[in-house]
Amino acid sequence: MNIEGTAREPVEILLVEDNPVDVLVTREALQEDINCIRLTVLDDGKEALDYLYRRGRFCEAQRPHLILLDLNVPKKDGKEILEEIKRDTLLLDIPVIVLTTSESDADVAKTYGLHANCFVTKPAHFDEYLRVLRSIVDFWVTVAKLPAKY
Repeated sequence: MNIEGTAREPVEILLVEDNPVDVLVTREALQEDINCIRLTVLDDGKEALDYLYRRGRFCEAQRPHLILLDLNVPKKDGKEILEEIKRDTLLLDIPVIVLTTSESDADVAKTYGLHANCFVTKPAHFDEYLRVLRSIVDFWVTVAKLPAKY
């Protein structure tokens, strides 16, 4: 994946993930596109919502073009975050990709019911996880048209 030159401004991606290994893999997957992707990583649900609503220390936060959301984060879980995002008219158009270790049909149904744009089970093997992340970002950044930031 190489998306250089495809975006006029850097694509802002918010990763809500508390597993340091998954954060590292995500950074690795985006490494070659470092000039056109800005990744913000937050490791709990409360901070993620503060970031999106530009509260407290996040008053200068950039609105993300895309959110990569783990379901199992502390303080507010991914389902609660997703529900709040999709309930808010100012945030609901931001695509939310759920990345989780879960393979539960109930989790799939619940997150799509909350209007997730995609549900992806994290592969167990590093190389496969890297490939999946690159595929997700490639699709959402180069194929799909993302909503403008405002």
